[in-house]
Amino acid sequence: MADSPSITPARIWFRFLRLHQRGHAAISARLREIGLSTAQFDLLSTLTEQEGITQRNLAERLYVTKGNVSGLVDRLVEAGMVDRRAIPGDRRSYALHLTPAGRQAAAAGMAVQEKFVAATTGTLSREDLTQLDQVMTRWRDAIKALDSESKRK
Repeated sequence: MADSPSITPARIWFRFLRLHQRGHAAISARLREIGLSTAQFDLLSTLTEQEGITQRNLAERLYVTKGNVSGLVDRLVEAGMVDRRAIPGDRRSYALHLTPAGRQAAAAGMAVQEKFVAATTGTLSREDLTQLDQVMTRWRDAIKALDSESKRK
């Protein structure tokens, strides 16, 4: 198949952005049906991977500011889904842990996410997934290289 002149990097970029927006809106709607925002699910699912991390570490993992995480953690503590525990020898930081309710909410969110992925990306062939993974990895690496270059200037 010959390259189509209408397929340009800009077209792919905008198609990717629209796909991201549609996907985000669709998964957000499904998470809201079980009482979670996307941000709440991101935080809870991250804690299932690494409990006991600080808000600073959590913010770094979620690519958001510590202030954003602080308000979100406050709301999840109030909702009984997250506990803040003192870290011995550190009076300014707290370790974050899931409560049983938080663990249950995270599991429900993961089930919603797994179902959504199966119905979307899961419909692609193994060959398509492999090719997509390779392209996305090269794209990510190009962005990382640009970030590194701009930080050196």
